[in-house]
Amino acid sequence: MATSQPESPEHPFVTTRWTLVLTAGRRSSAESDRALGELCQTYWYPLYAYVRRHGRTKEDAEDMVQAFFARFLEKNYLEGLSAERGKFRAFLLASLKHFLANEWDKLQRQKRGGGIAHLSLDWTGADERFHPDPSDSSSPDKAFDREWALALLERVIVRLRDECAVAGKTALFEQSKGYLMIGGAAIPYPEAAKALGVDEGAVRVAVHRLRKRYRELLRDEIAQTLDDPGQVAEELRSLQAVLTSQ
Repeated sequence: MATSQPESPEHPFVTTRWTLVLTAGRRSSAESDRALGELCQTYWYPLYAYVRRHGRTKEDAEDMVQAFFARFLEKNYLEGLSAERGKFRAFLLASLKHFLANEWDKLQRQKRGGGIAHLSLDWTGADERFHPDPSDSSSPDKAFDREWALALLERVIVRLRDECAVAGKTALFEQSKGYLMIGGAAIPYPEAAKALGVDEGAVRVAVHRLRKRYRELLRDEIAQTLDDPGQVAEELRSLQAVLTSQ
C-alpha cells in the first residue's frame, strides 16, 4: 500500500496512491496497480449513485459501472483529461462521463463481473444504500460528491477502528466513535466514563487522542486521492461543504 504523511512543510512531496498511479502511467507496476485497485474499491459506490441519479435502474447501473471499470483498470483513461488529474475524485467522474458518452452505446452488455473479477463490488449492499429522499433534487454530480465524502469518512473510521483493535482499545473506540465529528463541548464525558468504568479525566485524555488521530487519518486519506499534498485543506473544505449543504 502506498504511504503518506500528514501535510507538512517538511514533506512537500508525498507519495500517495494517486501519485503512484499517475507516475506509473501506462507502464504500470504491481504497486501502482494495487494503489489504483484500492482507490477504486473504496470509491466505486459514488459512481453507482451517480448513474442511479440519472434515472438508470439497478441492473443498468451495475452493468455500466462494471463495464467502466473493465476499461478504466486497463489504464486507457490515464492519457488525456489532464485538467482533472490532480484529484482522483474529479478524474474518476470525468472518466465515467467520457465512457458513458462515447463508449457505452458501442459495447455489448458484458457478463456481470467480467474483466474485473479482482474488484469485488457489493451490489446487494449498493442497492440497499441507494434510497434517495424524494424531496432531494440535487444533481447527479452533487450526489456523487456527497457519496464520495461519505465513503471517505467510512474509510477513515475503518482505519481508526482497526488501529484501536490492534492497541486493545476496541471498547474505547466503540464508546467514542460517535463523538469524533462533534464539538468537544458536546461530548458527554461522564456517561462515557461510566460506560467504560474509568474516571472522567482518563476518558477526556483518551477521547482527545482519539479525535486527534481521527483528524490525522482524515487528512491522510484525502491526501491519498490527490497529487499535491498542498490541496488537502482545500479538498477537506469542499467535502465538508458537500455534507453540510442540502
